[in-house]
Amino acid sequence: MKLREKLEEQSNPKKAKLLQRFFKTGKGEYGEGDVFLGISVPETRKIAKEFCNIKLEEIQNSLNSEIHEERLAALLVLIEKMKKSDEKEKIFNLYLKNAKNNRINNWDLVDLSAPRIVGGFLLDKDRKILYGLVKGNLWERRISALACFAFIKEKDFSDALKISEILLKDKHDLMHKAVGWMLREIGKRDKQELEKFLKKNYKIMPRTMLRYSIEKFSDKERKAYLSGEV
Repeated sequence: MKLREKLEEQSNPKKAKLLQRFFKTGKGEYGEGDVFLGISVPETRKIAKEFCNIKLEEIQNSLNSEIHEERLAALLVLIEKMKKSDEKEKIFNLYLKNAKNNRINNWDLVDLSAPRIVGGFLLDKDRKILYGLVKGNLWERRISALACFAFIKEKDFSDALKISEILLKDKHDLMHKAVGWMLREIGKRDKQELEKFLKKNYKIMPRTMLRYSIEKFSDKERKAYLSGEV
């Protein structure tokens, strides 16, 4: 049985309608045209584990699919392959090609895969490629930010802070949330590093980005930043 057939067995039309709205698939929205089967992430993850031995060519076929959960399952298979495969560079390049071609094209797809596939691969390598991604389409920009979570976990904040600064003037709300989330994670590990960044930039940060980044601060500190009195 193929991956799509297995997923279609678990389809839930009622839930699919809810997901279509949640992931903004209407005309002009960021997920325009995306098709859902109505399968939860845990269910998709369970199915993906059954297909961890499929070849990269088959994964590419699934990434070409119009079905959201099929693309998600393909990415989950790639994550598993990255853990033990000797094809890590091929997987990394395949991922970037599909990011450029807009096949990794919703926030859940990016958020589940970019830290492990892109960030994980670049942990011990030159990260120049992230500075190309940050100038790309919406999903490439989000990948550049989310990849940095792998570095943040190792208390390596340099690239995350540089990319955050580049994205300060990004117009998309999904990027405001992603950068704010990234900054918050830095602050959980090194509050002084976050405060240094905020004091330089908080007055020009989008409000959503600022709110996310100071989420773990005290009420008094949050009010000071939000009122511009730091």
